[in-house]
Amino acid sequence: MQAIRQHVAGPPETLVLEELPDPRPGEGQVRIAVEAAGVHLLDTVMRRGDAGGPFPPPELPMTPGREVAGVVDAVGPDVDPAWVGRRAVAHLGAAHGGYAELALAPVGALHELPRHLPPDVAVAMIGTGRTAMGILEVAAITADDLVVVPAAAGGLGALFVQAARRAGAGVVGLAGGEAKVELVRSLGADVAVDYRAEGWVERLRAELGDREPTLLLDGVGGEVARAAFDLLGPASRVVIFGWSSGEPLQLTTEDLLPRGVQVTPIGPRIIRRPGGWRDLEADALAAAADGTWTPLVTTFPLAKASDAHRALEDRATTGKVVLVP
Repeated sequence: MQAIRQHVAGPPETLVLEELPDPRPGEGQVRIAVEAAGVHLLDTVMRRGDAGGPFPPPELPMTPGREVAGVVDAVGPDVDPAWVGRRAVAHLGAAHGGYAELALAPVGALHELPRHLPPDVAVAMIGTGRTAMGILEVAAITADDLVVVPAAAGGLGALFVQAARRAGAGVVGLAGGEAKVELVRSLGADVAVDYRAEGWVERLRAELGDREPTLLLDGVGGEVARAAFDLLGPASRVVIFGWSSGEPLQLTTEDLLPRGVQVTPIGPRIIRRPGGWRDLEADALAAAADGTWTPLVTTFPLAKASDAHRALEDRATTGKVVLVP
């Protein structure tokens, strides 16, 4: 099979396409003929060898990738052979191996896919979708909210915009570049602004008039998140789930107390559901299958994994980034 391999930590060019032996499923495993493999921002962090994140640094050489969808073509000795030929998607957890034509997955991680759900959409839901579900449960958006979504053209942001609109809330979408701004508008945002444009905060204030946002969903951090925070009204909420800019949103009690702002940080292992991640995955997949959510997807050929990483780091993508063998 062909697979992406990384032998040393470093820039995107460390990801190279190689020919490897076909993997064989062991006990409790299936093999998936991969039709789509998810690329996550965390993949770029691990590729660089940077510390942090919910998973330990991988041992090199390795094949990256923790989200795969395709057709089960082989099973381990103790796995029901009825899985063979069925379409499935799986999150591999702390394991890797997704950037490949064939990938091994625990049978307990599989979700069977309906025929009409494309593999790239399934991959977006098994990772980004489940995270969005967890964040939205904490955020508890209502029709009375005016929600600010930084990176609204990203994988999570696009789902947040759709969810807020479905809840009857108003949405302010922030995105980098006019093309992304137009995309955010098409998703249903009431107001969409290019945060890279000079004077964007003043223009946004003018568009909002006397309306004050009540909720900030922040996974970006840095100056953009701080500017969005300053727009919030009294008794508003902030849900923080990351800082893709490289700098967390910096807040003090002096920022929070005068306006009664409630801040809820969400760590990668904090899940409210009794059923954990698997429950969230099932709900996210169902939301895509019934049309509740339409994830944005940017695809790259498997052989261009380095280009996918570079584009993701340069914020040149929209929605979920997916590799296609």
